[in-house]
Amino acid sequence: MTQTPDHSFGFRNVAAEERRARIRRVFSGVAARYDLMNDLMSFGLHRLWKRSLVAAVAARDGETIVDLAGGTGDVAAKLAGPDRRVAVCDPSVNMMAEGRKRQPPFVNWIAGEAEAMPFADASVDCVTISFGIRNVTRLRDALAEMHRVLKPGGRLLCLEFSRPQAWLKPFYDLFSFQVIPRLGAMVAQEPEAYAYLVESIRRFPDQQELARLFSQAGFTSVRYRNYSFGIVCLHVGSKE
Repeated sequence: MTQTPDHSFGFRNVAAEERRARIRRVFSGVAARYDLMNDLMSFGLHRLWKRSLVAAVAARDGETIVDLAGGTGDVAAKLAGPDRRVAVCDPSVNMMAEGRKRQPPFVNWIAGEAEAMPFADASVDCVTISFGIRNVTRLRDALAEMHRVLKPGGRLLCLEFSRPQAWLKPFYDLFSFQVIPRLGAMVAQEPEAYAYLVESIRRFPDQQELARLFSQAGFTSVRYRNYSFGIVCLHVGSKE
């Protein structure tokens, strides 16, 4: 069975509820500088990765779209339109408060966790989640919940850090473990939070393992596409 990071916080083993509480504190602490840190850590590439996600969604008028773990709403703002319903669903009120300051049009904000989404069965056309799935408390339960809320024919698109190609890994590790926590200390004043974010990527299932978890949750036509030599991967699955 594919291993999931449900009992970890970075490289530490913790109970699931402690994992949940620690992750909530991380995102409360970094909310004000989260988007700036994303730009610095990725050299702005996260914006291109998210645009690729939005293009893959190909949102249509009349659809209901939930951007799960949508944080400050940067993806939801790109998906939104006057003739569709787009909602950010995130457990971090602080993160959503930062996003609300920008007043993106046609975006709703709903507090909720991935394992207990406040949506009816088969009520959503598309669920997106960008760099948030590795922070859920129970990964299999979260995938099952995403499957529950989707309509037949609905789709899940998940953008997440993954495993880079072997030639890139030494450079990627050096940057991740030496530079990112220092940036977190200088810019966000949260070095431990960014150490966790780096470590959580290493504990998370790779491309093939996450695809298997999609299939086990009932998703069909599961496929994935690597970006930036596998640093980031977009997984897509459908509900029959």
